[in-house]
Amino acid sequence: MQTKRFTLIPLMLLGLVSAATAQQWEVGGSAGAGFLRGLPVTGGAGAATAGFEAGGTFGGFFGQYLGRHLAGELHYNFLRSDLHLSSGGTDTSFSGSSHLLYYNLILQTRARRSRMQAFAAFGGGMRIFRGTGKEAAYQPLNQYAIFTRTQVLKPMASVGGGLKFSIARGVYLRTEFYDYISAFPTEVIAPAPGAKISGLLHDFVPMVSLSFIF
Repeated sequence: MQTKRFTLIPLMLLGLVSAATAQQWEVGGSAGAGFLRGLPVTGGAGAATAGFEAGGTFGGFFGQYLGRHLAGELHYNFLRSDLHLSSGGTDTSFSGSSHLLYYNLILQTRARRSRMQAFAAFGGGMRIFRGTGKEAAYQPLNQYAIFTRTQVLKPMASVGGGLKFSIARGVYLRTEFYDYISAFPTEVIAPAPGAKISGLLHDFVPMVSLSFIF
């Protein structure tokens, strides 16, 4: 009985090692641009729009194939996204950026290592909004909102998809499009007394990625 136990242990370990070796992993980097939809400022004197300017983004991801058509990916992205406020013919801005950390499930139309694949992605994580400009005693349009040199963490949903092309053995080029959805960071763009900014913030991000499967 004791001998059987000692025989089973190495066999189990060998099975675990074989399973881990059989798994495929993917690592890559991406670059693109973010286009954020502004939200109306209500309750103030007149009409205004608060939001973020378009800006560049770059990041990386690490993924694991979970099945023939399913994978999971952990992503990090940095976005340059200056704060923006406009009303009538007046516009004002304030330096800002965002850090995104999220996990996506990837559904692929074809098996892994196919020469071309379409895929859909959905998941979620968190986004840190940061105001990085220099605060001033007077800011244009401060009757609607105030830019602040602070940061806030918001939960975020990620929805998107794209195409994946094999350009060499184990090397893939990806064209992707995502919608990052979160609550508006009213701690960073703070509504003035009597004003209100409400609604979901949508960040539309087209990207190109290069990845390696091993």
